[in-house]
Amino acid sequence: MFAFAAFGQRNLFAVTGSGAKGLAGRLAMEAAARRRHPGAAGGPGAQPGASFLQARHSSVKADEAAGTAPFHLDLWFYFTLQNWVLDFGRPIAMLVFPLEWFPLNKPSVGDYFHMAYNIITPFLLLQLIERCPRTLPRSLIYVSIITFIMGASIHLVGDSVNHRLIFSGYQNHLSVRENPIIKNLKPETLIDSFELLYYYDEYLGHSMWYIPFFLILFMYFSGCFTPTKAESSMPGAALLLVVPSGLYYWRILYLLSHRGSPGEDCRAEACRAWYLVTEGQIFILFIFTSFAMLALVLHQKRKRLFLDSNGLFLFYSFALTLLLVALWVAWLWNDPVLRKKYPGVIYVPEPWAFYTLHVSSQH
Repeated sequence: MFAFAAFGQRNLFAVTGSGAKGLAGRLAMEAAARRRHPGAAGGPGAQPGASFLQARHSSVKADEAAGTAPFHLDLWFYFTLQNWVLDFGRPIAMLVFPLEWFPLNKPSVGDYFHMAYNIITPFLLLQLIERCPRTLPRSLIYVSIITFIMGASIHLVGDSVNHRLIFSGYQNHLSVRENPIIKNLKPETLIDSFELLYYYDEYLGHSMWYIPFFLILFMYFSGCFTPTKAESSMPGAALLLVVPSGLYYWRILYLLSHRGSPGEDCRAEACRAWYLVTEGQIFILFIFTSFAMLALVLHQKRKRLFLDSNGLFLFYSFALTLLLVALWVAWLWNDPVLRKKYPGVIYVPEPWAFYTLHVSSQH
């Protein structure tokens, strides 16, 4: 009897222990689930703001499922406006404001425009990424924005010093060592410092500025596809913005040429605005991005996915820019001097070379 009772008690403890372990396991799993999704049950242990995060997450998923987004008229308008005013308008502002207001040992009005551009543009890029229907890799976005700011800031310093040198007789169409005001510097190691400044401005600054810029635009573009053919159209406001947007990337400005004193000629040289894409380093990045966008459109078309209004706006802006560059190259295709200066496979004459060859030499 006692043996039977002891056996039954041991079985009872075993069953009770296993049940307790199972219950403890279930409670642990539920606690882990609550930690992963705080506020899912809306209980008293829910963290503040959890419902907002959950709603935002669910809205992102809903947008991804829909695969489209309304046309961002405000952002594209702000982009176009600040590009024309702060970037394109920098040299014009330097022409309008008297030089006496901004001494050569202080930042110019164009430098302040550049500083504002370096702050506003990353902010607009982040706003654009947040509205993308597709969730993009955050780490890559953050690194791209940081690199963009570094490159634009490097260019700010190099470009500011370069404009100051022009007032002292520096000639842009000559190399650093061939410039009359630099080639006779003593000691000669100073020339190496000016070449380093030129490298930071024209190569490192441009690359760190525009590689992440075009990369962000392409990543955003990759999320601008919709399965509905009817949504693949642009509103009238978008069509109106395509022209100034495409012209900005081509960055066209009527050549500033006038007769005047040598000081005024140097000022016109410093203040003219040149085409963006026809600068050597930027054209390669632009043409690569354009072909990548075209390849992505053709690839998505096989999946019966079409560009939405924002994707069409970007695609048409780049296409217009490419057309303007092609017209520029065709116009100067048979120029013997420029052909000699640009002997490579990709023949894209830079506007400053055209200016010094065909405009400034006539005055």
